[in-house]
Amino acid sequence: MIDGIIISGYLLLTLIIGIWAARNVTSPDEYKTGGRQYSSWVVFATLSASFIGGGFTIGLAEKSYLFGIAYPLAMLGFSLKEVLVAKFIAPRMRAFKDAMTVGDIMVKAYGSKARFISGVASVLVCSGIIGAQILACGNILYTLLGTPIIYGSLITAGIVVIYATYGGMKSVVAVDILHFSILIIMLPLVLVFALSDIGGFSALVSGVPESHLSPIESIGWISVAVLFLSFFLGETLIPPYVQRLLIGKTTADTKQGTLLSGLLSVPFFLMIGCIGMCAYVLNSDLQPNLALPHVINTVMPVGLKGLAIAGLLAVVMSSADSFLNSTAIAMTNDVLAPLGFKAKNPKDELLFSRAITFAIGLLAIVFALNTTSVLDLLLYSYQFWTPFILVPLLAAIFQVRSSDRTFLVSALVGISSVVWWNLTFPQSRIDGALESVIFGISMNSLTFWLCHKYLFAKTVPLAQESRV
Repeated sequence: MIDGIIISGYLLLTLIIGIWAARNVTSPDEYKTGGRQYSSWVVFATLSASFIGGGFTIGLAEKSYLFGIAYPLAMLGFSLKEVLVAKFIAPRMRAFKDAMTVGDIMVKAYGSKARFISGVASVLVCSGIIGAQILACGNILYTLLGTPIIYGSLITAGIVVIYATYGGMKSVVAVDILHFSILIIMLPLVLVFALSDIGGFSALVSGVPESHLSPIESIGWISVAVLFLSFFLGETLIPPYVQRLLIGKTTADTKQGTLLSGLLSVPFFLMIGCIGMCAYVLNSDLQPNLALPHVINTVMPVGLKGLAIAGLLAVVMSSADSFLNSTAIAMTNDVLAPLGFKAKNPKDELLFSRAITFAIGLLAIVFALNTTSVLDLLLYSYQFWTPFILVPLLAAIFQVRSSDRTFLVSALVGISSVVWWNLTFPQSRIDGALESVIFGISMNSLTFWLCHKYLFAKTVPLAQESRV
């Protein structure tokens, strides 16, 4: 009863803050970028809240339950990527002070077709990840409170859709700060209680199979390498993360916030991995995707259990709102506008953006209710981004301008490579979906380089540097 009240109160608070933050949103720019007014600490909080989603918590705990430390170590590829983005990418974003989406960057380098293709890719990759988060919310409430998955998904996703539709980026950032504050406190507490319940870290080490402590024995070094590369490449510069690189007050704020987020991810992934293995010690016969909820349900006392569930929901909802916002902006800015569906004035554009956000939110709910594994859905989503958008986007950010044909040919090769791999090789191993991503980006990179070298390539500044 007490836990249910706490969770209900937290969900209500989330909705109130989201709506409150939207009260001064009167322009499309405020809706899409929040006015580009955020400090490094806000960038840190909202970026961290964005990537710490259902896949990186429930999904990671599931894989750690099954395979031990292999997945947490492999996910350090994501951490390395964020540190490198902070060092080498964030400072260069000053050249794109007016950009709102990936398409705004791509159009300067490769033309309007690249904007449209990037927009479609943004919608596809973000939609898959939204589905993973909504599914995770439903599973959380079902496992911990007995709420049917369809109702749990509808309640949590409905709240996200309402405030994201109404306030756009301003609401998303405000709510993300709340979510980040609760998750950064409660999830470490879950680990502390779990270790205490099983008898300490030594009991954890002795209670899991030996293979769980050796990535090589668990899944093999090839799979570890593939996973590391996939997490390094899979979410690199996907739309919500690019947006976070565009909302800071200064480039220095963006760089510092991104670096802090990358550093935070290291202990976070290891912590979730330990929780997943604690679940194995507590019950080795669990359905693996229930590992993290089972630990919360078993070790947390009344009251703290409600806060822990709220923290788990915070994890998932903070990713869902960020990806929903990015999907809607990409749809309006990069897909519909080039097709002629564009509002005539700022007021109509704001209304149009809200309508698109609402529609995509509803479609994401339907999609989520027809999926199963959270992390697997996340990994398959990478196929719609990394193999044909990442390399040209990096080239554009580093001010390497090539012809539109270079982009189109390399994108076609990247997409075709993924399709060919998926049709040729059975996806039976745990890294099956990831191998296609790595093969796709390899072929895309090679093709882009060859086309850039021999087809109308030139290097020019894409934009003037602005504020520091």
